[in-house]
Amino acid sequence: MLDSKTIEIIKSTVPVLEVHANAITEHFYPLLFDLHPEVIPYFNQTNQGKGTQPKALANAVVAYGANIDQLGNLSEAVKKIVHKHTSLGILPAHYDVVGACLIQAIKEVLGGGATEEVLNAWSLAYSQLAEILIDAEESVYKANESSPGGWRGEREFTLVNRVDESSIITSYYFEPTDNMGVPIFEAGQFITLVLDDVNGAPMRRNYSLSDAPGKKDLRISVKREPQGSVSNYLYDHLQIGDCVKLRPPCGDFVLRKNGRPLVLLTGGVGITPAISMLNEEVGSGRQIYFIHAALNSHVHAFRTHVDQLSKEFDNVFPFYVYSEPSPMCDSHAKGYINKEMVVALLPQNLDVEFYFLGPKPFMIAASKIAEQLNFPKNQVHYEFFGPSEELIS
Repeated sequence: MLDSKTIEIIKSTVPVLEVHANAITEHFYPLLFDLHPEVIPYFNQTNQGKGTQPKALANAVVAYGANIDQLGNLSEAVKKIVHKHTSLGILPAHYDVVGACLIQAIKEVLGGGATEEVLNAWSLAYSQLAEILIDAEESVYKANESSPGGWRGEREFTLVNRVDESSIITSYYFEPTDNMGVPIFEAGQFITLVLDDVNGAPMRRNYSLSDAPGKKDLRISVKREPQGSVSNYLYDHLQIGDCVKLRPPCGDFVLRKNGRPLVLLTGGVGITPAISMLNEEVGSGRQIYFIHAALNSHVHAFRTHVDQLSKEFDNVFPFYVYSEPSPMCDSHAKGYINKEMVVALLPQNLDVEFYFLGPKPFMIAASKIAEQLNFPKNQVHYEFFGPSEELIS
């Protein structure tokens, strides 16, 4: 525990760090990558280029300092960080190099404002946070390792099938090369694909699992991004019989199993974890409202699958919205998803579990819908790879 003097210094310097937070993190990452290039594969360089990763770190540093005497306020944020870190394989040694570079960045950006007393206080605060995260992450590593079919670290899998789901999304089916089975993950979770050489560089990417647990394989469904190094590598080079390394399933964007109707609102490739949830819950009898937004039917993945389930199960209600339909497209609505579309579909009391995932503009719209309909916050669930404040516009 931090002493009262250290807590006082941290809280008194939070306003200063908030003003300079973006500058600190923009200074921190080049310093870290220059001194410790071995950590580069753990960071998505696309997010670095967009500035979302530095901004997320800046927000996290400020929030931690502001809540230094009430860390319980950060429990949900810590949970998300733990899942992200364990998915990538962050280890205790990584905290040492990150901490040293972060304190150095604070010192260099704040200049004379970063006294020895201030730097020492933030070093102690960082050490406390590191200890909390390291302990929580070790618990996850142990749980993954001890579960049936589970493992710790990286494990070799073989690509046994690949299926085009639309003109831009392809599914990849992986079975463990050692034939020792796969774990029972939670619908909505993701795995990490570890590649040693993509255009000469090692890379790690998180991909949602796109089928229900309990199968003999693990399936991901990947959108081919025009500038996506890993997605283009998968499309162009990964063939049936090839081997890759995977890390165990992680993530807290998971299915809540209760009696409430389930609303799965997705845009584009955000459909992938929703398919996992749908496949897991379809036989439960629970009402499932599957709302998907896409440009048109050519890029709409899994439509045939969802339509077939809606014919077999009377508790599945699909609704498709196309923003740029072709003359051959058949959708329930044209344009963009809005509150009126959602209200028209749902039960009158609106007591639902509301999940949404998709591109940033879609996420902003879905977040507003949840707010306008006054869904309880603990019944609204989303996965967003960037600062959550960006959902507000």
